[in-house]
Amino acid sequence: MSSSDIFIGETIGTAVLILLGGGVCAAVTLKRSKAQNAGWLAITFGWGFAVLTGAYLAGGVSGAHLNPAVTIGLAIEGGTKWGDVPLYLGSQLLGAMIGAVLVWLTYYGQFRAHLTDPEILGAQSGEEGLVDKAAAPKAGPVLGIFSTGPEIRHAVQNLVTEIIATVVLVLAILTQGLNNEGNGLGTLGALVTALVVVGIGLSLGGPTGYAINPVRDLGPRIVHALLPLPNKGGSDWGYAWIPVVGPLIGGAIAGGLYNVAFA
Repeated sequence: MSSSDIFIGETIGTAVLILLGGGVCAAVTLKRSKAQNAGWLAITFGWGFAVLTGAYLAGGVSGAHLNPAVTIGLAIEGGTKWGDVPLYLGSQLLGAMIGAVLVWLTYYGQFRAHLTDPEILGAQSGEEGLVDKAAAPKAGPVLGIFSTGPEIRHAVQNLVTEIIATVVLVLAILTQGLNNEGNGLGTLGALVTALVVVGIGLSLGGPTGYAINPVRDLGPRIVHALLPLPNKGGSDWGYAWIPVVGPLIGGAIAGGLYNVAFA
C-alpha cells in the first residue's frame, strides 16, 4: 500500500464519514430541517450508515481505518506499519475537517436560521443566567453537530466511558475473520463495523455522545472554532482532550487484548 493510497483513501473516507455523521446531527438539531427532533435512533443509525459508506469507499484503497484509535490498535496488533501511522492520522484529521466544512455548506441556510432565531438565542441567555458563568461549560448551541459533549461532566467517568466504548469498537474490528480461517470478511467487514457502531451508540453513547474516534471530534471542533457562524458560542476546549485521549487509550488496550487473547 503506497503513501498516496493511504492519503487518498483515509482523507476521502473520513470526509464522507464526517459528512454523513455530522449531517445527521445537523438534520436532527437545526431549525428548518425536515428531520428536526428525529431523535437518538436517527443519530445512531445515521452514524452507522456513515461508517458503512466511508469504510466501503476507502476499504480497497487504504484499508479504511478512518479512526486513529483503529490505526493504533492495528499497529499494536501488527497489521499496520508504525512508520505509516503518522500519515494515517494526518490524513484522517484532514478528512474530518473537510467533512465538517461540507456539513456546514450543506446546511448553510439552516445554520443561519437556527443561530439567528430569537427562541434559540433566548434559551441560551436563559441558561447562562441560571448558572455560575465561571463554572459553565463554554459550548455553543450548534457545537453538538460538530463534536461530542457529556451529559454529566465528570472527567474520569467521561474518559472511562470513551475508553470502554472504543475497546469494543477496535476489538470487534481486529477480530473480524477469526472464524473464517483468518481471511477477514472483505467488504462484509464494513457492514459488521457499521452495526457495531450502531450498537455502541445505542448502548454506550448516552453518557458522552460516543466519540470513539479522536479526529471525529477534534477535526470538526477545530472547524466549529474557525467557521463564521453567527452567535455560535464557544467550542468547549476544556473538554476536547477527553474524546481524543480516551479513544487512543481504548485503541491501544484493544490491540494489546487482541495479542494476548486472540493472536
